[in-house]
Amino acid sequence: MNRYVIVSSDGHAGADLRDYRPYLPARWHTEFDAWAVAYVNPWGDLVRPDADRNWSHERRARELDADGVAAEILFPNTIPPFFPSASLLAPMPAAADYTRRWAGLQAHNRWLAEFCQQYRGRRGGIVQILLNDVDDAVAEVRWAKDQGCFEGGVLLPGVAPNHPDVKPLWHDAYEPLWAVCEELDMVVNHHSGAGLPDYGMDPAARAVQLVEIPIFSHRGMWHLMFAGVFERHPALKFVLTEQGTGWVPAGLASLDWFYRRMMKEGSPEAMFGGEAARKLSMLPSEYFARNCYIGASFLRAVECDVRHLVGIDRIMWGSDYPHSEGSTPHTREALRETFANVPVDECVLMLGKTAADVYGFDWERLSAIGAKIGPTHAEVHRPIAPADWPADSLCGAFDADAIVRAW
Repeated sequence: MNRYVIVSSDGHAGADLRDYRPYLPARWHTEFDAWAVAYVNPWGDLVRPDADRNWSHERRARELDADGVAAEILFPNTIPPFFPSASLLAPMPAAADYTRRWAGLQAHNRWLAEFCQQYRGRRGGIVQILLNDVDDAVAEVRWAKDQGCFEGGVLLPGVAPNHPDVKPLWHDAYEPLWAVCEELDMVVNHHSGAGLPDYGMDPAARAVQLVEIPIFSHRGMWHLMFAGVFERHPALKFVLTEQGTGWVPAGLASLDWFYRRMMKEGSPEAMFGGEAARKLSMLPSEYFARNCYIGASFLRAVECDVRHLVGIDRIMWGSDYPHSEGSTPHTREALRETFANVPVDECVLMLGKTAADVYGFDWERLSAIGAKIGPTHAEVHRPIAPADWPADSLCGAFDADAIVRAW
């Protein structure tokens, strides 16, 4: 086939705020009505006329077909009931607020199940959980598996440092969660924005938050590594999404260095980490190569240049639809910018095949779709000059600053 099958590892969807009401148990309706009236949405893109890109079946299908995207994984985007902000950025609730927040998150999950059923096999839902109650989380994962439309697996929220009511990700209290995800082949996803502390609204704090978002998002990987989660669950799949890829080679080298020092008797590092390291049979980089993947939203050209240091079979392209920094409606140009000089066999993996395998999409079915809508090899491998970059795009794939692109 001379067309690429494009699978986006990073899409976002959610209901309009008041449309979550039917998915809440009736006992929450009065409280929800009062909350919805008082709530002021802090995100401009969720109150603009084009916010329906998050929930309109027809618009989403039309725009993604035009981009040549055959299937996508759906992270959340809008505000679930009783949440202070989008759930990707919201901290784990305090114990007193858990029950209502959990009801709101379950309402999103049930809305998403219906949304994905409309385009089953092309939309892979991701079920959201909270970590306050592991039994609730495990039950929700099992519910999602039974729906048959949550190919995306599970969204693992981050835990901010020193949360008073929620244990850190390395705690053994989460062992039932890792076990059920491996048992059911439910991918564990960790998206950018996870685990942030409360920065407040000071202008400098907001700038620092933007710079530090990737750091807190990466932490989940080494938390699970040194907790022995990948050692005990060799078939568990862990995906880090919308966090870039340029950090991976140096990050893995650093983790391997720490591991070796932890294993060196008498070293200062062994005093801190030796007990944990001795329970591991592999280097951190080896766990990454077996268990971990990168959801590489609109992969930048400079990141693509180090793809062999990350692993061709670890990288999964994503459009980040419908975010303003995503590639839509200029996905075809973004693909040219990044992949023009990349061999076809490598593009096949990074643009679709790896994601289809990781998330369990039907590759044969997607290939039939890609044969109709996918960009041709000739199109993708035609270089695009910076002068021809779309002027109205905010996508990071079109970035003339080499330093920024390297970050």
